[in-house]
Amino acid sequence: MMRFAALMIVFLLALPVTAGVAAAGVTARIDLSAQKMRVYSNGRLAYTWAVSTARKGYRTPTGTYRPQRMHRMWYSRKYDMSPMPYSIFFRGGYAIHGTNSVRSLGRPASHGCVRLHPANARKLYNLVKHSGAKNTRIIIDW
Repeated sequence: MMRFAALMIVFLLALPVTAGVAAAGVTARIDLSAQKMRVYSNGRLAYTWAVSTARKGYRTPTGTYRPQRMHRMWYSRKYDMSPMPYSIFFRGGYAIHGTNSVRSLGRPASHGCVRLHPANARKLYNLVKHSGAKNTRIIIDW
Protein backbone atom coordinates (compact mmCIF):
# COMPACT_ATOMS: atom_id res chain seq x y z
CA MET A 1 0.00 0.00 0.00
CA MET A 2 2.82 2.37 0.89
CA ARG A 3 4.52 1.69 -2.47
CA PHE A 4 1.23 2.37 -4.34
CA ALA A 5 0.83 5.72 -2.53
CA ALA A 6 4.41 6.70 -3.38
CA LEU A 7 3.85 5.84 -7.06
CA MET A 8 0.63 7.86 -7.13
CA ILE A 9 2.41 10.91 -5.70
CA VAL A 10 5.16 10.64 -8.29
CA PHE A 11 2.54 10.29 -11.06
CA LEU A 12 0.51 13.27 -9.88
CA LEU A 13 3.57 15.49 -9.51
CA ALA A 14 4.69 14.62 -13.05
CA LEU A 15 1.27 15.14 -14.64
CA PRO A 16 1.19 18.96 -14.83
CA VAL A 17 4.73 19.07 -16.21
CA THR A 18 3.90 16.58 -18.97
CA ALA A 19 0.67 18.36 -19.88
CA GLY A 20 2.46 21.73 -20.03
CA VAL A 21 5.18 20.48 -22.34
CA ALA A 22 2.63 19.10 -24.82
CA ALA A 23 0.97 22.48 -25.25
CA ALA A 24 4.11 24.66 -24.98
CA GLY A 25 5.64 26.41 -27.96
CA VAL A 26 4.59 27.83 -31.29
CA THR A 27 2.83 26.11 -34.19
CA ALA A 28 2.45 27.85 -37.54
CA ARG A 29 -0.12 25.97 -39.63
CA ILE A 30 -0.23 27.02 -43.29
CA ASP A 31 -3.28 26.03 -45.35
CA LEU A 32 -2.25 26.18 -49.01
CA SER A 33 -5.80 25.96 -50.36
CA ALA A 34 -7.04 28.84 -48.19
CA GLN A 35 -3.78 30.84 -48.36
CA LYS A 36 -4.00 31.31 -44.56
CA MET A 37 -1.65 30.83 -41.65
CA ARG A 38 -2.91 30.10 -38.18
CA VAL A 39 -0.42 30.66 -35.39
CA TYR A 40 -0.87 28.84 -32.11
CA SER A 41 1.03 29.86 -28.99
CA ASN A 42 1.01 27.38 -26.11
CA GLY A 43 -1.82 25.50 -27.79
CA ARG A 44 -4.11 28.52 -28.25
CA LEU A 45 -4.92 30.29 -31.50
CA ALA A 46 -3.07 33.61 -31.39
CA TYR A 47 -3.26 34.86 -35.00
CA THR A 48 -4.82 34.14 -38.39
CA TRP A 49 -3.09 35.81 -41.32
CA ALA A 50 -3.31 35.83 -45.12
CA VAL A 51 -0.23 34.42 -46.86
CA SER A 52 1.07 33.96 -50.37
CA THR A 53 2.60 30.64 -51.30
CA ALA A 54 3.84 29.15 -54.59
CA ARG A 55 2.28 30.39 -57.79
CA LYS A 56 1.79 28.22 -60.88
CA GLY A 57 5.04 26.59 -61.97
CA TYR A 58 6.50 26.56 -58.44
CA ARG A 59 5.73 24.65 -55.27
CA THR A 60 5.64 25.14 -51.54
CA PRO A 61 6.66 21.90 -49.83
CA THR A 62 4.07 20.24 -47.61
CA GLY A 63 4.92 18.53 -44.35
CA THR A 64 5.92 19.27 -40.79
CA TYR A 65 9.14 21.17 -40.12
CA ARG A 66 11.14 22.96 -37.46
CA PRO A 67 13.01 26.21 -38.08
CA GLN A 68 16.52 25.53 -39.39
CA ARG A 69 17.79 29.09 -39.22
CA MET A 70 16.45 32.59 -38.74
CA HIS A 71 17.54 35.97 -40.06
CA ARG A 72 16.08 39.34 -39.13
CA MET A 73 16.91 40.41 -42.70
CA TRP A 74 17.92 38.15 -45.57
CA TYR A 75 18.41 38.93 -49.24
CA SER A 76 17.64 36.21 -51.78
CA ARG A 77 20.72 35.42 -53.84
CA LYS A 78 18.54 33.34 -56.17
CA TYR A 79 15.93 36.05 -56.88
CA ASP A 80 17.76 39.35 -57.54
CA MET A 81 18.65 40.06 -53.90
CA SER A 82 14.95 40.43 -53.01
CA PRO A 83 14.52 41.44 -49.36
CA MET A 84 13.14 38.76 -47.05
CA PRO A 85 12.60 40.42 -43.66
CA TYR A 86 12.09 38.23 -40.59
CA SER A 87 13.01 35.01 -42.39
CA ILE A 88 12.43 31.64 -40.77
CA PHE A 89 14.01 28.98 -43.00
CA PHE A 90 12.38 25.59 -42.57
CA ARG A 91 13.64 23.50 -45.51
CA GLY A 92 16.74 24.43 -47.46
CA GLY A 93 15.97 27.71 -49.24
CA TYR A 94 12.28 27.71 -48.29
CA ALA A 95 11.28 30.24 -45.66
CA ILE A 96 8.43 32.08 -44.03
CA HIS A 97 9.21 35.78 -44.41
CA GLY A 98 7.81 39.26 -44.82
CA THR A 99 7.09 40.73 -48.25
CA ASN A 100 6.66 44.14 -49.80
CA SER A 101 4.05 42.62 -52.17
CA VAL A 102 1.26 42.89 -49.60
CA ARG A 103 -1.39 43.25 -52.33
CA SER A 104 -0.70 39.63 -53.34
CA LEU A 105 -1.39 38.21 -49.88
CA GLY A 106 -4.28 35.77 -49.89
CA ARG A 107 -3.39 34.24 -53.24
CA PRO A 108 -0.47 32.21 -54.67
CA ALA A 109 2.31 34.56 -55.77
CA SER A 110 5.71 33.31 -54.54
CA HIS A 111 8.46 31.07 -55.86
CA GLY A 112 7.68 28.66 -53.01
CA CYS A 113 8.28 30.59 -49.82
CA VAL A 114 5.46 31.51 -47.46
CA ARG A 115 5.05 35.29 -47.60
CA LEU A 116 3.48 37.39 -44.83
CA HIS A 117 2.78 41.04 -44.20
CA PRO A 118 6.05 42.40 -42.71
CA ALA A 119 4.36 43.30 -39.40
CA ASN A 120 3.00 39.76 -39.09
CA ALA A 121 6.34 38.24 -40.08
CA ARG A 122 7.95 40.27 -37.27
CA LYS A 123 5.38 38.97 -34.75
CA LEU A 124 5.96 35.36 -35.81
CA TYR A 125 9.75 35.81 -35.83
CA ASN A 126 9.68 37.18 -32.27
CA LEU A 127 7.36 34.39 -31.07
CA VAL A 128 9.66 31.73 -32.51
CA LYS A 129 12.78 33.46 -31.18
CA HIS A 130 11.24 33.60 -27.70
CA SER A 131 9.94 30.02 -27.78
CA GLY A 132 12.96 28.50 -29.51
CA ALA A 133 13.30 26.43 -32.68
CA LYS A 134 13.00 23.17 -30.72
CA ASN A 135 9.59 24.30 -29.46
CA THR A 136 8.31 25.44 -32.86
CA ARG A 137 6.52 23.46 -35.54
CA ILE A 138 5.69 24.59 -39.05
CA ILE A 139 2.92 22.55 -40.65
CA ILE A 140 2.08 23.04 -44.32
CA ASP A 141 -0.80 21.17 -45.90
CA TRP A 142 -3.81 21.45 -48.18
